[in-house]
Amino acid sequence: MGANVQVCWEKFANYWDVEARLVPMEGERFHLDAAEAVARCDENTIGVVAVLGSTFDGSYEPVAEICAALDRLSAERDWDVPVHVDGASGAMIAPFCDPDLRWDFRLPRVASINTSGHKYGLVYPGVGWVVWRESAALPQDLVFDVNYLGGSMPTFALNFSRPGGQVVAQYYAFLRLGFDGFRRVQQTCRDVATSLADRIAGLGPFRLLTRGNQLPVFAFTLREEITGYSVFDVSAHLRERGWLVPAYAFPADRTDLAVLRIVVRNGFTHDLADLLVEDLERSIVELRRQPEPVRGVEHSSFAHGSGIPQNSRR
Repeated sequence: MGANVQVCWEKFANYWDVEARLVPMEGERFHLDAAEAVARCDENTIGVVAVLGSTFDGSYEPVAEICAALDRLSAERDWDVPVHVDGASGAMIAPFCDPDLRWDFRLPRVASINTSGHKYGLVYPGVGWVVWRESAALPQDLVFDVNYLGGSMPTFALNFSRPGGQVVAQYYAFLRLGFDGFRRVQQTCRDVATSLADRIAGLGPFRLLTRGNQLPVFAFTLREEITGYSVFDVSAHLRERGWLVPAYAFPADRTDLAVLRIVVRNGFTHDLADLLVEDLERSIVELRRQPEPVRGVEHSSFAHGSGIPQNSRR
């Protein structure tokens, strides 16, 4: 898995005593690719995790290319390595906006997919989903049949009782919007994201890493010639105007790269994007008066992984 995976994967590896082979970022490669995935496989590899929508920059990992490379590896060495697609955000985007993109069970090597209803599923926090290609992929000794109130209930979870309201909310959202309604919502988010990204790139001081044309999420950094202020200064100025635009450094081996990230979700309209650009322009005018940056990585407003910034330890 790439170093850009959610911390839940590091927890999984720790709790279940699995060796996590994390692929660091390198140069302008900010997520896992086929070559790096295959290079870390051996006869004991239980799976490759491909992320459909990196939290760091909103980009899709090339699931089809990774599967094709693992197919070749299987033919050469007889190592049959399955793929899990972590589609926490992208699995609620790609089916509606990228119908021709092959990332799912159309690829025989994809064994399971997860997604989060509370990211782009239009449901409040607390619900997530996982789907297996076939029941054989989920060992029966992990599923407990509970005799509950006179009926048999299969359960696959660390706990038993939990709220069902989020499931109802997700069901309602699917029924109310339908496939075309979901497509319109997600495509509007993407249209706002790509338009906003292009406008921010046109302001001058910023360089786009992504432009929101996969997940409606994009990351951007300052151009090399901008030396009077940092992305952390930009984030702080925007916060004073009511905007929460996190600034953070990338993981190994690109900790030298600090970026800002914007997430566009349902309700973030073109009108709001106009207001954000206007406030960003005002911030740039003020920041240009600085002779040097005031804030550095210690003021990071975003903690993605399990590491805790030194200044926030208690």
